[in-house]
Amino acid sequence: MKDVKKEIENLRRQIRHHDNRYYVLNQPEISDSEYDKLMRRLKELEDKHPQFKSPTSPTQRVGGKPQQGFKQVKHRISMLSLDNAYSFDEVKEWAERVHKGLSKKEKVEFVTELKFDGTSASFIYKKGEFSLGATRGDGTTGDDVTANLRTMRTLTLELISSAKHPFPQTLEVRGEIYMEHKDFQKLNEERKKKNDTLFANPRNATAGSLKLLDPKITASRRLKNFIHSFGFLEKGKEFSTQWEFLEAAKSWGLRVNPYTKLCKDIDGVIAECKKWEKKRETLPYDTDGLVIKVNNLKQQKRLGSTLKSPRWAVAYKFPAQQATTVLKDIKVQVGRTGVLTPVAILKPVECAGVTISRATLHNFDEIKRLGVKIGDRIILERAGEVIPKIIKVVKSVRKGKEKSFSIPSHCPVCSEKIVKEKEEEVAYRCINPICPAQLERGLIHFASRGAMDIEGMGQAIVEQLVRKKLVKDFADIYTLKKGELLKLELFAEKKAEALLAAIERSKKQPLSRLLFALGIPHVGEKAAFVLANRFGSLDKLSRAKKEELKNIREVGPVMAEEIVDFFGSSKVRHLIDRLRKEDLKMLEPLTRRARQVLAGKTFVFTGELSSFSRNEAQRLVQSLGGNASSSVSKNTDFVVVGEAPGSKYEKAKKLNVKIIDEAQFKRMIK
Repeated sequence: MKDVKKEIENLRRQIRHHDNRYYVLNQPEISDSEYDKLMRRLKELEDKHPQFKSPTSPTQRVGGKPQQGFKQVKHRISMLSLDNAYSFDEVKEWAERVHKGLSKKEKVEFVTELKFDGTSASFIYKKGEFSLGATRGDGTTGDDVTANLRTMRTLTLELISSAKHPFPQTLEVRGEIYMEHKDFQKLNEERKKKNDTLFANPRNATAGSLKLLDPKITASRRLKNFIHSFGFLEKGKEFSTQWEFLEAAKSWGLRVNPYTKLCKDIDGVIAECKKWEKKRETLPYDTDGLVIKVNNLKQQKRLGSTLKSPRWAVAYKFPAQQATTVLKDIKVQVGRTGVLTPVAILKPVECAGVTISRATLHNFDEIKRLGVKIGDRIILERAGEVIPKIIKVVKSVRKGKEKSFSIPSHCPVCSEKIVKEKEEEVAYRCINPICPAQLERGLIHFASRGAMDIEGMGQAIVEQLVRKKLVKDFADIYTLKKGELLKLELFAEKKAEALLAAIERSKKQPLSRLLFALGIPHVGEKAAFVLANRFGSLDKLSRAKKEELKNIREVGPVMAEEIVDFFGSSKVRHLIDRLRKEDLKMLEPLTRRARQVLAGKTFVFTGELSSFSRNEAQRLVQSLGGNASSSVSKNTDFVVVGEAPGSKYEKAKKLNVKIIDEAQFKRMIK
């Protein structure tokens, strides 16, 4: 029994520590699922050994305490937390307990509501006006955050009354405050620019935003809310069911989540849980499960509550999306665009129903931001149920043996020197166009319609050419033989001859197409055309100095540096020599360089054109000195409208941008 008592005391110490890190400091060290395991183990031991129960145990209270700086609000009716169910068997067991607590003949309906991953709050309305808002706090007493809640656009300040649903004189409702994914990302981007500590997740950001003393800052955080239940009402119509309350709340103008559902039995509840397990990633906010409530309020009252939780409700938790493990190593991968990505090698851990042993670190700046070292204990999140990522380092458990990671100076695949992207960006890139790690992607781009336009050389063909090592760089395309192609899958004589003919035709493409095809970092179709027109030949461009390049309006200092670095590579120079020997055209025709009839004009195309594809029209505009954009703005000069135009047409009318049809456009370019 001494061992049991010792384990109970140890669990209580751990939970109190994590309560303080989470609720008070907003600095969690473990994932939700691990915290739940600690709490469930403690509750299990206390139930088996009631002599060791204590009123100060974490199982006997909701958890958390109000932070200083706000006036305290005592809840008239306690805001209890919910018991959790982690499987459908546990949901069924809860439903059986509900039926046992009621008469056997009674029919029981249930209401399911998404369980929002945010912060709970109460809202009090007097005579239809919002008068007080408070956090849940410890369940009995919370913080008065009225001023901060008023800043939320989703909060109804005045209730709407109707003959069917007149609002009561006093009403208290409960709900959840949350932050959408896009607003969370924007907030962390702003904090990163200021070198402020980043929030671990939207829930922590929401809690922190509610505790700000300046409502103006809270307003900038774009918090939102949903109403899901009521605490009490005075001098008003009583409700008989939870569903009736939700309908009344909607009629009063309160924001109720649209995905609540009335279920006739527990099988319907489980079907709803299964549906949202698959669909939750389509939502713009976090949800970690479904709340299941007995619909009838009289039945709720008869079922009652424990000291901590109501017996008439339970929270079904989705499989954990966070887990804690150890980072064993950091490897660097080279993507198809040449960008280097650090990948964390992890001690295998279960997360969201799968075993994870690797996670993305995104970029080298992310390693610095997280402060992660090899050997660290980390908190892992499975974002979108697909891509695992590290969201936090638990620095408090470091032992001093952890190792720092250094950014490599050369590509781990081809050993070519790597360069950093724009100073304000974070990516490092291998600029070797024939680096094996990016060869396949490079070949597909080289052969694409906007580049060398080699018809028939799509992804399936390129994959075979690379896999069988028939092509190791761009120049190898021009040495392919018919016999080699006939050995590939699905290649007959006519197909092989057609591809070789397309390859031969591509040799006549102008310099602008070749520059775009080479995949010089930051050099798109328009920049390639500008450079080809400015220098006329590849030889002149490859010898251009940085100062000369950055003085070109469309180029600038960053692109200038990329171009100089690109042509400074010995492997690039060797590739160009080989292409020259294959008789590729490395000049820009004077006729194309002279006709700049659309210089300085920006065009947007919408709808289906009859004379050419949208890509062809855009390239035509660029070849005549104009700019082709994909979106309409006040800086757009012309919107060219074809058959069945889309939203760009409507936006052009609103902005008073000049709208022309295809015939007018063709007259302009004659």
